[in-house]
Amino acid sequence: MKKNRIDVITLGCSKNLVDSELLMKQLLANGYTVKHDPDKSEGEIVVINTCGFIGDAKEESINMILEFAEAKKERKLNKLFVMGCLTERYMDELRTEIPEVDNFYGKFGWRALISDLGKSFKQDLALERSITTPKHYAYLKISEGCNRTCSYCSIPIMTGKHQSRPIEEIEEEVRHLATAGVKEFQVIAQDLSFYGLDNYKTAKLPGLIERIAKIPGVEWIRLHYAYPAHFPYDLLRVMRENDNVCKYLDIALQHISDNMLDKMRRNISKEQTYGLIERIREEVPGIHLRTTLMVGHPGETQKDFDELLRFVKDIRFERMGAFPYSHEDGTYAYDHYKDSISDAVKQERMDELMAVQERIALEINEEKIGKTLKVIIDREDAGYYIGRTEYDSPEVDPEVLVKKNKILNIGEYYDVRITGAHPFDLLGEISC
Repeated sequence: MKKNRIDVITLGCSKNLVDSELLMKQLLANGYTVKHDPDKSEGEIVVINTCGFIGDAKEESINMILEFAEAKKERKLNKLFVMGCLTERYMDELRTEIPEVDNFYGKFGWRALISDLGKSFKQDLALERSITTPKHYAYLKISEGCNRTCSYCSIPIMTGKHQSRPIEEIEEEVRHLATAGVKEFQVIAQDLSFYGLDNYKTAKLPGLIERIAKIPGVEWIRLHYAYPAHFPYDLLRVMRENDNVCKYLDIALQHISDNMLDKMRRNISKEQTYGLIERIREEVPGIHLRTTLMVGHPGETQKDFDELLRFVKDIRFERMGAFPYSHEDGTYAYDHYKDSISDAVKQERMDELMAVQERIALEINEEKIGKTLKVIIDREDAGYYIGRTEYDSPEVDPEVLVKKNKILNIGEYYDVRITGAHPFDLLGEISC
């Protein structure tokens, strides 16, 4: 156990990671040594930032808390604090069940942790973070919460209504990060499409991205988690007119059959979804779309699933993930539907869907062979440098394995000729 050291453990999504980075900056400013997700925890204080989205995530968070609660009993640490989505959702139950935790904080209450340590929150550092990603890229959270009422989703229960950050505040943060060497910004929110409708009374995402794109040092901007209903189409113009706005869009569609879209309360039809995708691809040629699809939602018939399979084959998404429905307490689906589809059927459908996508992904990657693409280098491996194109977000998308035929610098861009392809990776070498 190392005195004055705090280990911060982050579970869940990149939005949680931003919260951990904000906290870590404050802890460092108050004189602590801070480690993020260390291979071996040695801090006298541990902070766990939890996820509470679906069953597997909740289980992972609870197991992590119990592991460190046991370590505290064995006097391997002095204090244990828990924050994040799980605590926002189950605060009272956790306090009762795991008394070893010194204090729990909700999703938005982590600032109180600073004062509970006897320290002060540094307001002048409120927008600054201790970046845990490679120094050339960072996540940029532009809002909190969600106003949608999707049947299966527990996120609004934890995060509340949509709250857009002020444009000027976001710009200030981007300028600070760019000055510190960040070149690539992953713009994240639970619902990018809604940005600005709450505090500006109009869709402001296109204007925000246009302003960020003009900030010196910003070389790539990538957009995550747009909502298909009431999509802000002016964003497509911004993508076309600004070379540093990546031709990439993460837009979770969940399903395609009208039966399921209605049961999921998605506020969009099959016909509108096809039209949306057609317009996006028409206005931004070459764009790579990432989507997430759900199988096994209550009421999903074999016909519905067959429609979903056909949709994936028709659209040929460049990037796609899938997950099985999770029956989450407090959601509309939990209160109104029976979770009647077995786990085995859910898994079978997900495997079939992803097998189709794997073939599509390989064919799309093979089309890149012989082309030269701009690649940013993230890290060095034994036989390759590992990088990404503008079509690839960290952690979730394919990487480019660049042959070591010359010395490359981490965080720099290079023109790479693609020489080979796998379903979820590319092979390349530096163009001469």
